Amino acid sequence: MIGKKILIVDDEEDILDLLEYNLAANGYEVYRANNGAEGIRLAEQKYPELIILDVMMPVMDGIKTCEQIRKNPELAHIPVVFLTARAEEYAELAGFEAGADDYIVKPIKPRVLIKRLNALLRRGSKQASPSSQTIKIHDIEIDKEEYSVRKDDEIIDLTRREFELLHYLASRPGKLFNRQELLDKIWGNVHITDRTVDVHVRKLREKLGDSLIVTVKGVGYKFLPHPA
Repeated sequence: MIGKKILIVDDEEDILDLLEYNLAANGYEVYRANNGAEGIRLAEQKYPELIILDVMMPVMDGIKTCEQIRKNPELAHIPVVFLTARAEEYAELAGFEAGADDYIVKPIKPRVLIKRLNALLRRGSKQASPSSQTIKIHDIEIDKEEYSVRKDDEIIDLTRREFELLHYLASRPGKLFNRQELLDKIWGNVHITDRTVDVHVRKLREKLGDSLIVTVKGVGYKFLPHPA
C-alpha cells in the first residue's frame, strides 16, 4: 500500500492528527480537509485512492459530500469510508444510501482501521484489474474491465458497490443469494446490517428497472435469467 493517497475530511483537529499519524506510519500519503466542500476541492486536485469522511461537519456534511462525490464522474469510483460517532442504524443506512463503501463508528482503533482500509483498497485493486468477459443479459451490458453498465446503449451511473452487486448477481442468473452471502462477498469483513443489501438493491431497481432483480421474501435476491 506504500504511496497510496488517502484524503481525510473531518472538522476535529485531534482526529485529523491521529489519523494522519497512523496512516503516514503505514506508508500512506495523507491529505486533510476540515469540511465537505474543502474535501471535494482537494479530491479534485489530488485524486486520492480512498476518502475518509466524518458525518457531522460544517459547510457541507458528510452525507452531502458523499453524494456530490458519487455524482462527479472523475471521483465516483473512489471508495468512501464514513468515520463517525453516529452509531444509530438509520445514520449507517443513510451513509450507504449516499454511496459509502464502509461505515466505521468512533472511537477509532487505529490498527483495526488500517486493516479495514487495506482490505478495501485490495478489493478495489482486484476489481479494477482486467477480468472476465462482458456480461450481456436482457438489455443490460456489464463491462467489468471498464467498470461500466449500459442499458439500451445508454450509460448507467452506478456507485462502486452497486456495480459489484449487480455484476455478482448477473454473473449467476437464476441463483438465489441470501443477504449474508451478498454481504460477505461484496462488503467483506465489514460490520454492517443486512439492510444495506436492501438499500443497494432498491437503488439498482431505480436505475435499471424493477424486473431484473427479484426478492424471495425472507430469503434474499436473484437476478432473473429471462425478462419478467
